[in-house]
Amino acid sequence: MYLMEKHLQGVIDAAPDAEIIIADDLSSDGSVDYIKKKFPRVIVVKGMKREGFAANVNRGVNKATGDVVILLNTDVEPEKGFLQPLVSHFDDPQVFAVGCLEKSWENGKTILRGRGLAHWYRGFYVHSRGEVDKTDTAWVSGGSGAFRRFMWNTLGGMDTLYNPFYWEDIDISYRARKAGWKILFEPKSVVGHYHEEGKIKQEYTATDVKRISYRNQFIFIWKNLTDPSVWIAHIFWTPIRLVQALLRKDFLMIQGYMLAVLRYPLVLSKRRIQSKLWKVSDREL
Repeated sequence: MYLMEKHLQGVIDAAPDAEIIIADDLSSDGSVDYIKKKFPRVIVVKGMKREGFAANVNRGVNKATGDVVILLNTDVEPEKGFLQPLVSHFDDPQVFAVGCLEKSWENGKTILRGRGLAHWYRGFYVHSRGEVDKTDTAWVSGGSGAFRRFMWNTLGGMDTLYNPFYWEDIDISYRARKAGWKILFEPKSVVGHYHEEGKIKQEYTATDVKRISYRNQFIFIWKNLTDPSVWIAHIFWTPIRLVQALLRKDFLMIQGYMLAVLRYPLVLSKRRIQSKLWKVSDREL
């Protein structure tokens, strides 16, 4: 509730005419009652059980009625004037999503984030933070970005295979790009991101986060990759990386891999459904 008290009014001030929806993943801190009492115009969508980030976001988007949906995590606060530069890109009918510039507060420093870089290397999808002086991006963050709702629905929303968190926004961005749609980064749309105060940092250990990240990396690859040469590289390098992880005692990677294997039948099922929209090759991306 602390983050809601801190940031919700800022969201309302930055988008006074917008439909504001809060998707609640079965919180237990009194947030829902607080919102209903202090912000009666805000729509609250509450889950019946705790499911994770992707499922919770999908729940909120399903309730929305606008053409463009802007996703903001509770640890994000938009700056004044962030909205117009963001939504102006949707005049182009091929734009699926646009990301914000995040002033991320980390360990007492401000790191500028929001633009992502990614490439296939030895059969793995390697991603990193990009400089914020360009408008191309490999993905749009699910915690501070705008998305065209009908395209979102066409893609089936965020994939709940990634619950409780991580890689779901990279995945939906990648699937949108494979469908031939555009995603962009808008440096004039600025938000503050209080990363250390977020739900993940508060409720999960660093060990949990790393294990889940490894698991979801494998899920992403197995679900989305089609290029034969990259597949060969992945098959060749995966056992090598697992052995390397074993030697350096990174047992979390081994655990993450095994957890992904357990989900492999679901991965194949999702792949069959989602591949119907693919038009662009992995190499082109």
